[in-house]
Amino acid sequence: MSGSSAVSGSAPCRFAHYFVICGIDTDTGLEPDELAALYQWLEADRQGRDPDTAATGENFEQSPLKRTFKSKVLARYPENVSGNPFDQDAVNMLCMPKGLSFRTQADQRRPQFHSFIITKEDGSRTYGFVHTFYEEVTSPQICSAMQTLYQMHNAEHASANPPSSSSSSSSSSMDSLASSLDEADSPSSSLSSSRAAGSYDSSRDTLYVSKALCLITPMPFMHACRRFLSQLHRAVTAATAPPLPLESYVHNILYEVPLPAPGRSLKFHGVYEPIVCQRPGLGELPLADFSLAEAFSLLGVENLVQVFNCTLLEMQILLYSQDYQRLMTVAEGLTTLLFPFQWQHVYVPILPASLLHFLDAPVPYLMGLQSKEGTDRSKLDLPQEANLCFVDIDNHYIELPEDFPQFPNKTEFIQELSEVLLSFGISAKAGAPPRTHSSPGSTPSTPNREHKTVALRQLVDDGRNGNLAGEELTVLELLQGNATLERLQALTKRTGVMVAHVDALRAGVKAQGTEGQGNRTAAEEEEIRNAKLNVQLREVFASRFITMFADYESFVIQSAPDLESWLTNREQMHNFDKASFLSDQPEPYLPFLSHFIETQMFATFIDNKIMSQWEEKELLLRVFDARIDKARLYNVRAPSLRSSNYQRCSVLKESGYPITQTTAPSPHPHPPTAIEQRLMKIDHTAIHPHLLDMKIGQGKYVQGFFPKLQADVLNTGPSNNKWSHRTASAQRRKDRLRQKTEHLNLDNDLKEGCLVLQNSMAFWEWDNASPPPIKPPKKSASASCLKYMQEARSLGKNLRQPKLSDLSPAVIAQTNWKFVEGLLKECRMKTKRMLVEKMGREAVELGHGEANITGLEENTLIASLCDLLERIWSHGLQVKQGKSALWSHLLHYQAREEKLEQQQADSPVSYVPERRKSDSSISLPSLHISLIQDMRHIQSMSEIKTDVGRARAWIRLSLEKKLLSQHLKQLLSRQALTKKLYKRYAFLRCEEEKEQFLFHLLSLNAVDYFCFTSVFTTIMIPYRVVIIPIKKLSNAMTTSNPWVCVSGELGDSGIMQIPKNVLEMTFDCQNLGKLTTVQLGHDNAGLLAKWLVDCVVVRNEITGHTYRFPCGQWLGKGVGDGSLERVLIGELVVPNAEEDSGRGCWTPPLQRSPTQARRISITSLSGRGTKPTSGQIQEAIGEAVNNIVKHFHKPEKERGSLTVLLCGENGLVAALEQFFHHGFKSARLFQKTVFVWDFVEKAVAYMESADQMGDLQETAEPLGMTCQSVCRYVNAINSTSRNIGKDGKFQLLVCLGARDRLLPQWLPLLVECPVILRMYEDTALLRDRTPVNTLIGVLETLHDFPITLESSLVKGIDL
Repeated sequence: MSGSSAVSGSAPCRFAHYFVICGIDTDTGLEPDELAALYQWLEADRQGRDPDTAATGENFEQSPLKRTFKSKVLARYPENVSGNPFDQDAVNMLCMPKGLSFRTQADQRRPQFHSFIITKEDGSRTYGFVHTFYEEVTSPQICSAMQTLYQMHNAEHASANPPSSSSSSSSSSMDSLASSLDEADSPSSSLSSSRAAGSYDSSRDTLYVSKALCLITPMPFMHACRRFLSQLHRAVTAATAPPLPLESYVHNILYEVPLPAPGRSLKFHGVYEPIVCQRPGLGELPLADFSLAEAFSLLGVENLVQVFNCTLLEMQILLYSQDYQRLMTVAEGLTTLLFPFQWQHVYVPILPASLLHFLDAPVPYLMGLQSKEGTDRSKLDLPQEANLCFVDIDNHYIELPEDFPQFPNKTEFIQELSEVLLSFGISAKAGAPPRTHSSPGSTPSTPNREHKTVALRQLVDDGRNGNLAGEELTVLELLQGNATLERLQALTKRTGVMVAHVDALRAGVKAQGTEGQGNRTAAEEEEIRNAKLNVQLREVFASRFITMFADYESFVIQSAPDLESWLTNREQMHNFDKASFLSDQPEPYLPFLSHFIETQMFATFIDNKIMSQWEEKELLLRVFDARIDKARLYNVRAPSLRSSNYQRCSVLKESGYPITQTTAPSPHPHPPTAIEQRLMKIDHTAIHPHLLDMKIGQGKYVQGFFPKLQADVLNTGPSNNKWSHRTASAQRRKDRLRQKTEHLNLDNDLKEGCLVLQNSMAFWEWDNASPPPIKPPKKSASASCLKYMQEARSLGKNLRQPKLSDLSPAVIAQTNWKFVEGLLKECRMKTKRMLVEKMGREAVELGHGEANITGLEENTLIASLCDLLERIWSHGLQVKQGKSALWSHLLHYQAREEKLEQQQADSPVSYVPERRKSDSSISLPSLHISLIQDMRHIQSMSEIKTDVGRARAWIRLSLEKKLLSQHLKQLLSRQALTKKLYKRYAFLRCEEEKEQFLFHLLSLNAVDYFCFTSVFTTIMIPYRVVIIPIKKLSNAMTTSNPWVCVSGELGDSGIMQIPKNVLEMTFDCQNLGKLTTVQLGHDNAGLLAKWLVDCVVVRNEITGHTYRFPCGQWLGKGVGDGSLERVLIGELVVPNAEEDSGRGCWTPPLQRSPTQARRISITSLSGRGTKPTSGQIQEAIGEAVNNIVKHFHKPEKERGSLTVLLCGENGLVAALEQFFHHGFKSARLFQKTVFVWDFVEKAVAYMESADQMGDLQETAEPLGMTCQSVCRYVNAINSTSRNIGKDGKFQLLVCLGARDRLLPQWLPLLVECPVILRMYEDTALLRDRTPVNTLIGVLETLHDFPITLESSLVKGIDL
């Protein structure tokens, strides 16, 4: 073809790539829509009916005018464009998503406009704009075929049951294919033989069929394409022929209208009027021509912000509307507002109803589904709802997933958006349509004109009239019509008081009234207003991200020397320092940000940033970075950026705000915005349409019929275009960009699976080849990129339009193979991340390295795991039951197991008593591992109201018990049940992948999670307590009345009496959290009151967490330190190998009470056991204080127990006790053990007697006060009603001194006291001024922190 080089060469710079006509092919006649049949087949398969009978034969029950018939691409010009090959199946399906529609003269035949998008393999997009109208059917064959179908339908209907049964089950499936926007007759459930019901008789009725004109363009110039297509249609329906043949206009837009350059405007000519479009400059927000005002009006500001939040968190988002254009408007609006981020997953704004099963995709998606009038939400059976955001556009209603973080400063953000909308005269409430000068057919029409006034009245009553909600209009009318109020407002203005809301209202009305004063037409005015509003709304969203990510560059980790090494090691690298970034953010932002920085869109954004070292910056990133630099100029990383105070958008005036909201109107008009400047001064005017070298007499004008265009003149373009030389460089740039996206795609977990959906946005199948091989290890970046590109290309080639005869479960299984692989990869990455982060954290607590995960982040990762499990369980379901697929499966399992239990209970079985390990040792009976028991625990929790919530709680409980992998393995071991619930291609029926998945989950047993205990804080939990005495040295039982009190991070159980002669008891109590202390005591009654207790063991009977509280001391008067009550510090017990066979690894223990061995080595004075050296003692004190300081530097929610750091094995009390014991003189005065507390008491007695004799009156005032304070504290401890013993008293004194910042003041007094000479040797640390001064300095570092003590420690102390 002579002109082909010109055609292909100039394609990237052309305004439009293709002009397409779709409609009925008169040669092949009426063909039922194959896709509709396919949909029936899938519906039948899903509902368990025989699919083959469903897909054969006609659906005679349905009125023929309502059935879907196959449309075809009748013509396309040119044949092909290089770089954008024509995808015939996809274009045909998206031009007419529901196939051909038939009408008679009695029906409404208003033209419709909609747009669509095709996402190609490399992620690039092309846009389609479609004008659909009705054309009279002139073919007698088609009219008679329709007549025959009606006769068959009537015969079928007459022979069927009475009308009551006629509302067939197909209404929810087949009928949903037929849009009701352009249906005037009543729904098919009330089929009557009356004329009004849409019957057809060829002798008296005229038959019309839908036809679509479509422009396919590389950029979304929606308004310009809409105008061009509607003028083209007007030329066909006008009484007189258009000035030139239609070929001239089509040829002109295809070959002679260039794309506007960035920052420039372009004017070209339609059939009747010129059309202007403009493209933003390189520093501006990218082109977005879909009306955001309409999106906000359809959903309302609050709803749209919520859906936007779900989009940012990469949930599954399903838009639902009768109107295709509404689906596109909302979908494009959402993705536009993501700037500077880009949606990385499945994006199908119009999903034809025949492809409904694509909602089964176990990946995040943003899809639009066309609804049918009269079908409500409940009839829509969606496979996956646990993580779904459902958006019913027509009813202004959204359904949100459970439990997700809110967007930061949401209330102020909504307020600012509402003010912007109001200033343009648009209500912020849902359902108020924006005021537009619409072209015919742009708004849905009411079927019957006589109802129009009623509908209008209702709209007014609903507050949905025009631009302002009723209440706002009333306020404005009241103000304008009332002189007193006018004067009052003028007065408030003069005194500087502002009535902002009223000003904003008036601004909107004035803006509408005055803006059209120039020489622009109303339509141009409307376009400028829309463009300005779009920019302003986008600026408000962009400014939120600029505030949140102002410093993101500081946290990007640039670790690779060049692009090749970066690509090679991409998967192993950390590109962003998430922990440091989060620690730098305001507290209220953290729940949202910790989720958001885990998303694919954020990862891709950071990848783009890193690659910008070696390649040209990606457009969105370039604009965003420029905005941040500009913000820095005005605000040099001021503290305000770190605060959570809301910062309003500062660039609204520049982007064309009609009137400032909170200040008095400026007398000087604002300078025109960039948009206005471009539209007032046109930069480029395209060549006018002109006569072409055509054969005379072809394509003759017939009113109402679109002519057959001459292909020979439309398939070739002029070869001498002055702008065609721009192509080569543009093409090179495009190739570079494509390569870059391919580089980035190496990291996209599920992108490969998504390609199956995205390639042509239709339903395809794999060629009957074996699945693609698993990729070998990467050799080099270029090799891997090349391999990836080849794979992507071959994937595109292997997909084709399905033939119904080929369709089989095996084919669908192959299509789903990528999803299965993607889910497994995601599981591997998520478990690895959870493991690495958690292990890193625990290594820090053991003293290695730095912490890099917060409790918040851990919670985010667990929520993400719950979401993944829900997606895996909902993949390939036979029939959906309930919103949570996992919980539904568990309930089926529970029902079967309980039935089996019942059967076993009914049959007589010989009873074998459970054998205890040894009767002589007292220990906890082992906790029975039972999936069903864990389910019952969850079912008994009244706090959880939904299935999704129960499934998440069950996952958290299983994870905390280290049983998640084991439980799921048990659940899936019932293969008969899995087969009953899942199709053959489901993930859970892929044996090898399932095994690997369970193995990855098993690796999580290596770390301890408290994700159930820490989340469900208000539930009642049964606890079991066992007291273990040391039998060799004392009686196993005591004659006294023992009691116990268990405390945890969330509260305590209160004092509970232990029944006599019983060493084990259970009690129910509100969740105590992680257990910290146990108070154990008795009343010393009876002959055998003394009791030597080894330890106390407490177990949480739901989570199985067991805590051991070591004691190793006597309880009783006249033995040990005479204590009748002790406070014991707990340690989490690691399950032994027998109990833990199914669970894997364990974590090192936490700190605990000082052990018996240490107690004895300190207090026994026979010199047995090695005593610590003075250096070791000082080191221990430094370590103990250091741990307390670290504790306060952690975020509040992650600090754990301070009691452990004060009183635990390596705590402050133990370290100070060693300091005081160093050089303590032989304690066997008269064979009686002397304790440190004895020294303290003697010192206090000396101070008190010295004070009475007046010796202390000469001392300095502060010292006198300190003497009084130490005496007061010691006396208060001695006079308490609690019998806590001498060790317990010393512990309490240290804790109170640390809390009240008095320890460093008390030490010099104790050291100066003459008692020290009698009780300590010369070498003792207490008698050496240097270590004492060092100790005072170390203890003073604790003064910066607010130390609070557990009530179990300070109970009964009156100061």
